[in-house]
Amino acid sequence: MNKIYKSLITISSIFIGIYAFVVYAFLELGIAVHPMMIANFKAHPIGIYLHIFPALIALVLGPFQFNEKFRTTKTYLHRFIGKVYLLCVLIGGISGLYMAQFSFGGTISHVGFALLAVLWIFTGYKAYSSIIRKMIVAHYHWMLINFALTFAAVTLRIGLGIGFGSGIPFEVFYPYLAWICWVPNLLLALMIIRKEASATNELLKKN
Repeated sequence: MNKIYKSLITISSIFIGIYAFVVYAFLELGIAVHPMMIANFKAHPIGIYLHIFPALIALVLGPFQFNEKFRTTKTYLHRFIGKVYLLCVLIGGISGLYMAQFSFGGTISHVGFALLAVLWIFTGYKAYSSIIRKMIVAHYHWMLINFALTFAAVTLRIGLGIGFGSGIPFEVFYPYLAWICWVPNLLLALMIIRKEASATNELLKKN
């Protein structure tokens, strides 16, 4: 992944993280969501807050963990931030799984967001178990997949903008956004891992 894409990911993650913090920390709950979702948000405030705040922390911290210079020169800090990140994934994932059953859009939304939460927790666990066993490459790959799922917070909002801009009724496009916000991210992460693995194999063959 080149520097331009990394910069865009970092900037968008920080922007959405700050936006979410301001909206959910200082404004009335539900003020920034579609009118059809306000009542649902207000009915489950604890679940919303337990999902939003850990998720936004993970979103902001994630990009810095992939900075190679930071990982090699600030090893202790990298490990500490990694633990905070994975703890946020665990809390945000469990609360997200709970809230999935109340998501707007019916079964399509429920299943989409629930599967996202399960995969988010599972890949976080795999990333943690890999580094505990000193499997550095596997840890990196699992973290890449995990952050791709974390980045759903950004792609969800991009999807909302596209959906509203297209003129398609909210109740029509939102259920599918529960899948579109993370499936392409996951596929892209898997493609990057496969490409890097192929490049490594080619290098080993030459040597």
